[in-house]
Amino acid sequence: MINTTIKLLLLTVLSIFASSIHAKCDCFPDDVLPNNMFPSVRLETSMGDIVIELNRRRAPATSNNFLRYVTEGKYNGTIFHRVMPDFVIQGGGYTVNIEERDLYPPIFNESGNGLRNLPMTVAMARYDDPHSATSQFYINLSANSSLDPNAGNWGYAVFGQVVSGQEVVEAISQVETGYDENLDAADVPVTPVLLISATVLEPPH
Repeated sequence: MINTTIKLLLLTVLSIFASSIHAKCDCFPDDVLPNNMFPSVRLETSMGDIVIELNRRRAPATSNNFLRYVTEGKYNGTIFHRVMPDFVIQGGGYTVNIEERDLYPPIFNESGNGLRNLPMTVAMARYDDPHSATSQFYINLSANSSLDPNAGNWGYAVFGQVVSGQEVVEAISQVETGYDENLDAADVPVTPVLLISATVLEPPH
């Protein structure tokens, strides 16, 4: 128990330390990003709008990375390419023609920030390499504790929360899916679910 606690503490400290370094590096254009700690982003989809609030206090590098893709229009015209009821909906990686957008370098994994993969939270998708997240993100449909970090493994970094449009997320989760040979993947919507545009919202005055 003591060893497990120490490992989790070290993971959290490492995540916070590295996040502070990445949040200040030149790879994030702070002059065009919102300066508040909890900016909101509207995802206009073909099934309705979803508004998410980012947590730059707990996940600065991840939030700034996401905001960079938003402000530069990289998410506009992409699709939700993975839909798994009671698990996640995932997007941000492909156009409707299954073409990848230009990507920025992978970011440091901030999964040790204390945020958990709970229903309607937003997190970064990645490969087996814990520090391989780029543009793809997902929205949790359930409490997915298997995606959280533990004493032996990095988790998937949560950086936001759906604050409006939960019913749209649920509707997307129920669309018909099947195998797509271009992606060589199952769980792909038969009728594309478009992410038409992603926009940073002005904070209330």
